[in-house]
Amino acid sequence: MDTKTLEKYRQRLEERQAELLAQRAGSADSRQAVALDQQSVGRVSRIDALQQQQMAQAQERQRSHELIRIGQALTRIEDDEFGWCTECGEEIAPGRLEIDPSTPTCVKCAGR
Repeated sequence: MDTKTLEKYRQRLEERQAELLAQRAGSADSRQAVALDQQSVGRVSRIDALQQQQMAQAQERQRSHELIRIGQALTRIEDDEFGWCTECGEEIAPGRLEIDPSTPTCVKCAGR
């Protein structure tokens, strides 16, 4: 893979990484524990708050997983292993990398 293409992927990965970190910082309050003070919040409001907290925590788990994949992809770029399947060693199709540059596997290995 040529240097210009690698730089394009590196830039996309770093931009997505920055976006995810900003989302993480912006949603920190919504992942905090819900106060169960029945005097200030009704039962329905508490249930809604708990549901919102659970959704925020699920989104954070997804963000963390994507951040790990991005970090691994950036490491593969540094190690000159980007674009090659981590399972079988075959080249990952350029179209697959265009969709998700953090993907570590080819279509064949991803299907297993």
